[in-house]
Amino acid sequence: MVTDQQVRKLMKLIQSEETLALAAAKAGMDEKTARKYRRLGKLPSQCQQAHTWKTRVDPFADHWPEIQQLLQLNPGLEAKTIFEDLQRRYPGRFQDGQLRTLQRKVKRWRVLEGPPREVFFPQDYRPGQLCQSDFTHLTKLRVTIRGEAFPHLLYHFVLPYSNWETGTICFSESYESLSQGLQNALWELGGVPAEHQSDRLSAAVNNYLNPEAFTRRYQALLRHYGLKGRKIQAREAHENGDVEQRHYRFKRALEQALLLRGHRDFESRSEYEGFLQKLFKQLNSGRQDRLREELQVLRRLPGRRVDDSQKERVRVGPSSTIRVKKNTYSVDSRLIGELVEVRIYAERIEVWYGQRNIHRLPRLSGHGKHYINYRYIIDSLVRKPGAFENYRYREELFPTSYFRMAYDLLRKQDRRRAHKEYLKILYLAAKESESEVNAALRRLIELEQPITAVAVKDRLGALSATAPINAVSVAEVNLAMYDVLLKQEAVAR
Repeated sequence: MVTDQQVRKLMKLIQSEETLALAAAKAGMDEKTARKYRRLGKLPSQCQQAHTWKTRVDPFADHWPEIQQLLQLNPGLEAKTIFEDLQRRYPGRFQDGQLRTLQRKVKRWRVLEGPPREVFFPQDYRPGQLCQSDFTHLTKLRVTIRGEAFPHLLYHFVLPYSNWETGTICFSESYESLSQGLQNALWELGGVPAEHQSDRLSAAVNNYLNPEAFTRRYQALLRHYGLKGRKIQAREAHENGDVEQRHYRFKRALEQALLLRGHRDFESRSEYEGFLQKLFKQLNSGRQDRLREELQVLRRLPGRRVDDSQKERVRVGPSSTIRVKKNTYSVDSRLIGELVEVRIYAERIEVWYGQRNIHRLPRLSGHGKHYINYRYIIDSLVRKPGAFENYRYREELFPTSYFRMAYDLLRKQDRRRAHKEYLKILYLAAKESESEVNAALRRLIELEQPITAVAVKDRLGALSATAPINAVSVAEVNLAMYDVLLKQEAVAR
C-alpha cells in the first residue's frame, strides 16, 4: 500500500529525474501507480472513500425509536441502564457483548440530537481582586495521629489570579472555622483582596430567614477586613471553580507526598500541620511572579484580628452541666444555678464567670454528644453513691480501661458495695493522681489481689516513698585541657 510519504517523495523526484519510471523506482512504487497519483494530484489519504456503509446488521434498529423516546424523556439515562432494561423485557434477544454497540449509538445521539450541554466560560482575573475559599474533606487520605484515625476537613483559601493557596485544619463547616481559616490566610498572605467568594455554606454564612443575605457575624468579619462578600448560586459549585479545582489538585499532591513519605502516621497534630504547610510552600514556589503582582495591589491588614468566638450566656443546671450547640458539657459544681458566659471557638469552648476563664473544654462536633469530667462531680457522687448505678453518663466515669476492669472485679467481690468502693478509688484519682491510681490498679489486677480503695492508697504511698529525688552532680570542666590538645595538634602538623 502506497503511503502519503511515498507520494510526496515521488512529486519531488519528478521535478529532478529524467523519467517517471526512475522517479517511481526511487519512491518505492510501480510506474503505473506513480502515473495514477501524478494524474490525480492527491495523496492516498485524500483518495480514500468515506466509510458510510454498515458492515453488520444493527441489533437495536427495531427498538431504536423507543430508546430515543427514553433518552428524550430522561437525557441522563446511561446506555448500560437502557441495555439492562432491554435484556429484562426481551429475554435472550440481546447478548452482553452488544452493550458497546448501544453505547456508541447513544453517544452519537447525544452529540447530534441530544440536549445542549452546559458551557463553562473561562474567566479573566485581575491581581488582588478576588479570593475564594471552601471546605474540603481529607478523611479519605487515611491520615493517623499516633495510630489513631484523624478525620478532619481543610479550610482551603485560593487567589484565582496567582493560584496562591493555603489552608487550616478544622472539624466542621461552622462560622468559627470559616473565621479562623479566613483570618489565618489573610495574615499569612500579608494583605487583603477586594472581594471574597465562597459557596453558600449554610452553616457558616447563610441567613436561614433571609437566604439572600449573609449572617450579621459574617458581614461584620467582612467589614473588619474591608472585603466585599460574594456567594455562588445553590448547587452550582463550578462558579467557585478555581478553589474546587485546587481541592482536587491539592489532595492529589498530598496523596503523592504521603506516598513518598512512606507512611501516613504522624507523631502529633502539629507535625501533620507542619507537613501540610511545607506542601503549600512547595506548591506556591512556582507562583511567585504573579503573587508579587497581587501583593502590590492588596490592601493593608487591619490592626488586629476579629475574635473568632461566638458568645452565649447559659445557666448551669443542677446536674453541673451546660448545653452548648445541642451538646452537653460538665463544669465545676460550684457554678450550679449561675449564669456563665460561653465563648465558642472552632475547636474549643471557654466558660467565663466574673471576668475569669473557669474552664477550657474541647468543642464537640455534631449534636447530642457529651463531655463529662468526673473531677467536677466526684464530691457529690461520694456523698450520693446510689446515683452512680443509673447515672446517664456513667461510662464517662471510667477514665481508662483499668478503672473499668477494677469496677467489674469489685462487682464480683461484693455487688452491693462495688459502686461505693469504686467511687472512693475515683476520688483518689481526682485528688491525688489519675496516672498513679491507674498504675496501682494495673498492678493489683496483674497480681490478682483484692481491689479496694485502701489497697490503692497504700500503693500510692509506697510509690511516693520509693521514688526519692536523686542528686545530680556535674563535674567542673577544666578548659586548660583543650589548650593542650590544640598544641599537640599543631606539633603533629
